[in-house]
Amino acid sequence: MKANWSIIVHGGAGTWAQEAHAAAVAGVTRAVAEASQLLAAGGSAADAVCAAACILEDDPTFNSGTGSSPNIDGLCEMDACLMLGHELRAGGIANVQRVRNPILVARKVLEETDHALLAGEGANRFARALGFEDYDPTTPASRALYAERIALLRTEGEAWMPRHRALVDKYPALFRGTIGAVALDRHGHLAAATSTGGVLLRLAGRVGDVPIPGAGTYATASGAASATGRGEYCIRTLTTKSVCDRIAAGMSAADAARATLDEVNRLAGPDTGMIVADLAGRVAAVHATEAMPHAFATSEDPSPTASMVAR
Repeated sequence: MKANWSIIVHGGAGTWAQEAHAAAVAGVTRAVAEASQLLAAGGSAADAVCAAACILEDDPTFNSGTGSSPNIDGLCEMDACLMLGHELRAGGIANVQRVRNPILVARKVLEETDHALLAGEGANRFARALGFEDYDPTTPASRALYAERIALLRTEGEAWMPRHRALVDKYPALFRGTIGAVALDRHGHLAAATSTGGVLLRLAGRVGDVPIPGAGTYATASGAASATGRGEYCIRTLTTKSVCDRIAAGMSAADAARATLDEVNRLAGPDTGMIVADLAGRVAAVHATEAMPHAFATSEDPSPTASMVAR
């Protein structure tokens, strides 16, 4: 009897414009379909989550890779992380610029270095040294949105940080979050991958939760999780480590995810979502936002199931 496998992905928690729903569901479905084929054939959880993440990074529907949100200077500084649960090793990058697939750069940090995280210019140099070509992740839509919102920001006063928060609250659909994937392979190994283009108009140099193990991305021998939403909340609550600790203590993926989300909501605010997988092959998606496009498949039901809202 073959061992179980499972895969679940998300496309970012937040408020999604109705016209983007179909593209978002189609995107997460494609990602799961590709990853599930790898897992069914005996591929590794690391390969599966990276394959899924690359599909989402290449889809401008999502805020990662192509179509990433520019910072206050109009530059795309992207974060990504890959973590392998059976080895408890992680590789991450923060504020990397002009690469197509940040998750693959993060994987090289894990595989080729003794470090867990590279940032800024050092991450850029690392990517170029390993052969990642120069690539502009902005799109006409992201450039137009940046120009529109930076103009609005500048007309509403010099104290831009309070205005920035007001902009977040007024236009939540602009601040699409992260993409992520977690998987269990037939070898009993769990992995988590997360990638983001960051918050629109954020300060240059801002690092969110995604590349920080235990905050936006985490995996152990018993569970794996990828978070999405307001990154500062996930950093303050160590969201993904919390859910993996609950799984290690005996909770199922679904129970651990719900308990962790309730805790984050109580301590920080209701702007978070996450996907979770456990060693039994169970997966869960939870969020406190209006929507979080996600899809999943398991060895018991290999056809992708996708939705904008977790039921």
